[in-house]
Amino acid sequence: MKKVELLLPAGNLEKLEYAVNYGADAVYLGVVDFSLRAMRKGELITFDNLKTAIDLAHKYGKKAYMTLNIFAFNKDIKHLEECIEIIKDANPDAILFSDFGIMNLLKKYMPDTPLHVSTQTNILNYESVKFWQDMGATRVVLARELSIPEIAEIKNKVPDMEIECFIHGAQCVSYSGRCLLSDYFTKGERISNQGNCCQPCRWSYKLVEETRPNEYYEINEDAHGTHILSPNDLCLVHHLKEMIDAGVDSFKVEGRTKSLYYVSAVAKTYRQAIDELYQNPNADMEKYFYELKKVGNRGYTTGFALGNGSGGYSYNLSKGLAGADFLFEFHDKEKINGNELYLVKIKNKVLPNDEVEIITPTEQFVTKILGIYDENGLELDVGNTNAEVYIKLEKEPQSYKYAMARTVGIKE
Repeated sequence: MKKVELLLPAGNLEKLEYAVNYGADAVYLGVVDFSLRAMRKGELITFDNLKTAIDLAHKYGKKAYMTLNIFAFNKDIKHLEECIEIIKDANPDAILFSDFGIMNLLKKYMPDTPLHVSTQTNILNYESVKFWQDMGATRVVLARELSIPEIAEIKNKVPDMEIECFIHGAQCVSYSGRCLLSDYFTKGERISNQGNCCQPCRWSYKLVEETRPNEYYEINEDAHGTHILSPNDLCLVHHLKEMIDAGVDSFKVEGRTKSLYYVSAVAKTYRQAIDELYQNPNADMEKYFYELKKVGNRGYTTGFALGNGSGGYSYNLSKGLAGADFLFEFHDKEKINGNELYLVKIKNKVLPNDEVEIITPTEQFVTKILGIYDENGLELDVGNTNAEVYIKLEKEPQSYKYAMARTVGIKE
């Protein structure tokens, strides 16, 4: 039986490497000019290092899909033609698009590269899938507005077309991501479908009556009724078996702008969940849901997957909150004054004797910080946020490469 693909976002080179090491079968990545995510941190993926990024995925035996899924203006088409040889040389395993003009260029200049149709095209039925198949596409990313039975019917009608579906991550209030709020609220400076959304759906709103310009009213009577456009995050970990049975070929996780910790922890959790399901189709997924609550979220919903509407809205949250704090990432191991110590980058303050949970691609355990030291081996009272310090652990990971630490359990 063909195993479902786990597809993770690669917002930069570091996240790409962590994603594939934590269990992703494939990653999707984009350069700023043509992607629906304008990245700002880390070693960004540009036309200068696109080949390096794709080669890195291939080094680990994983696939890399390039996103060219903006809605393109004339200037974008001209720019793409200028850059097409760079893309060809980088050799992505497929290209994701939503614009017919971009598709035409890809078929002209890169006829042998598989084409994946973005969720931005609102694919909701099997006739639409057949249309894209006739146009030469090899995979479609179905609209999030479909239920699992509807997905199964599409796959049954078009069995030789690959189906990709979102299973986890932030959702857009608009229909399959086609939103203009950011365009209007920034007077065209941050256009959502050009990769630069300012996320106005996460803002807090009050009502103003035009004859009373300085008087603001809550839209709902209770205090949580202001974030009226902000949906809960999608989480379908409890329904992976149903989606596999429906014929889904690729499980997609949203989050190219999310943290390194988010990408790693989510990849690890879904990798373990999928692998267990293939060993035991009746496996209980609750422990994996518990793990996913440790990463940033606005509360979870099943969206439209169960056929009962769009689920909840995070009326009291504009920003995702994690059930566990990301504490530090491991950079090196050195001997200082006779002690084997780990060089770490602190993300949230830690203290000596703190219990922490270590996660690596192959391990997960709770241990204690026995000491915190500076570069001279002098003991410190605290490891402050953004500091690079040395720590001694009661129990050490088998390999510190890609390891990170977080708080134990889930905060209320």
